[in-house]
Amino acid sequence: MSCHRYESIHTRRDFLAQTGLGLGAAALAQVFGGNAFGAPAVGSSATGLPGLPHFPAKAKRVICLFQSGGPSHLDLLDEKPLLSARFNEDLPDSVRRGQRITGMVASQARLAVQPSKFAFQPGGKCGTRISDLLPHTREIADDICVVRSLHTEAINHDPAITFFQSGSQLPGRPSMGAWIDYGLGRLNDNLPSFVVLVSVNAKRAGQGLLARLWGSGFLPSGHQGVQFRSAGEPVLYLNDAPGITRERRRAMLDGITELNRLQHVQSGDPEIETRIGQFEMAYRMQASVPELMALDGEPAHVRESYGPEVATPGSFARNCLLARRLAERGVRFIQLYHRDWDHHGGLHDSLPNIAKEVDQPSAALVRDLKQRGLLDDTLVIWGGEFGRTPYAQGEANREKYGRDHHGKAFSLWMAGAGIKPGTTYGASDDFGFNVTENPVHIHDLQATILHQLGIDHERLTYKFQGRQYRLTDVHGKVVKGILA
Repeated sequence: MSCHRYESIHTRRDFLAQTGLGLGAAALAQVFGGNAFGAPAVGSSATGLPGLPHFPAKAKRVICLFQSGGPSHLDLLDEKPLLSARFNEDLPDSVRRGQRITGMVASQARLAVQPSKFAFQPGGKCGTRISDLLPHTREIADDICVVRSLHTEAINHDPAITFFQSGSQLPGRPSMGAWIDYGLGRLNDNLPSFVVLVSVNAKRAGQGLLARLWGSGFLPSGHQGVQFRSAGEPVLYLNDAPGITRERRRAMLDGITELNRLQHVQSGDPEIETRIGQFEMAYRMQASVPELMALDGEPAHVRESYGPEVATPGSFARNCLLARRLAERGVRFIQLYHRDWDHHGGLHDSLPNIAKEVDQPSAALVRDLKQRGLLDDTLVIWGGEFGRTPYAQGEANREKYGRDHHGKAFSLWMAGAGIKPGTTYGASDDFGFNVTENPVHIHDLQATILHQLGIDHERLTYKFQGRQYRLTDVHGKVVKGILA
């Protein structure tokens, strides 16, 4: 290869190879009506793909309240009275069935059954039994569907969270929000279609969250999530430098856009168009984001309904209120992350504290959306990457006992946008260890989310490295039993 390749955007070899491929693709496009490989045509961040939604949608937007670390379904959403009767007994081999366990308990002499120390009560007219740790969630039982038969393939945090968010345990795939933005485009030209809010707690951090969890993977980079921060500039580098007026910013962007378009004509790189669009979005966000983040205009009773922490920047409560504001402004996918559910020890003390942080704000968000008529077309999801074991990590009933990771049976709840309210779906065995009724795989959950947005999960694909990819890989079926 010549050391002077930089003098030309394309070498002669590039030209001959791309011309040959281009002629073949053009010929196939004529045969297949403009789509040589059966993949959807590339859409823009603004308009989405032609032909989408595939059918009438129940949901316009999604709010995912992700509880990172693995909330214990046995202490929150899936009551198991038998555990009390079997306290401190070994988990039966007939229940475990040789399933693998993590290295954190593999060295324990016993897997001793540990019942929940928290009571469950019926909620609403439907009577769904929910833990005393979630009293506000129990009050909205008639508005939610509790799914008790989730199962996943991962046993550790990073692959499990990555699997939930992108449909693959391996990094590099587009996140769910990126797929939705790619397929449907934006509802509001002044805000991103995909926004991320991460709870901040000065006392603890919990499991780390990497930006690739809301990344675009191999999709064009314009579809990645935009993280709004709790302190300083809501979005990094959004504000102008001192001395730069709005007019000067506009003139500078116009100049940069002209140069970028010249470069695009020469190279044909689609990322240049993405860059132009992101510059323009940032310019519009300079006006829209400050108004969005200012909560002073919210009535006092609304702010109070989310709990006292709503006044604290970065709190889950404040982020829930921001999620409602984002929803009513047309943001399609709103991703909240709340960490520190990974209770390998001290569960009896730690779980009530973190449950209290999220319980009232989550319920208030559902009520707020419902009061404004937004719950009818907003899908709300509350849950984590997996559940916890029915046996203790450490010795049963000690103050510092915990529960290990468990992905073969766990729970979450959903509300709004055509989800059947006031119901439960699926079941686990008496130990909460295996699914016994209506199993829901993570790919099934993803397929159902896309379905409510009017998307056939098997038809939303993107060709990369010679293969058609989709969020649900080659799996997934819509969970019709939870649909109204």
